[in-house]
Amino acid sequence: MKNKKPKLNNQEQKVIETTEKKICPRGRTFEGIVKKKFHKRVVIEFEGMIYVKKYERYAKSRTRIHARLPESMEKEINIGDLIKVQECRPLSKIIHFIVIQKIKSKEEQLK
Repeated sequence: MKNKKPKLNNQEQKVIETTEKKICPRGRTFEGIVKKKFHKRVVIEFEGMIYVKKYERYAKSRTRIHARLPESMEKEINIGDLIKVQECRPLSKIIHFIVIQKIKSKEEQLK
């Protein structure tokens, strides 16, 4: 059985190659807003609408994901930015994603 690697654009591939040699992104990709920033880690949050059949209504649900922040991207990503994360192997108890790219800064989203 061959390893199937997802097709990434050049910027995403460079980030992964230079910072994380042993981390191979695979699986699902999400976009979310950075809510908290730690050393080598960020917390992103995104909202979704779920239909509740019993009440015949929609309910908002929030999902928080912890993602590994590569050292090369640590200075350019701040709280409030819109970023893209992709699933990888479990890096710790709560970290199963890695930051791939920054989509928009906080100031660009407000415009």
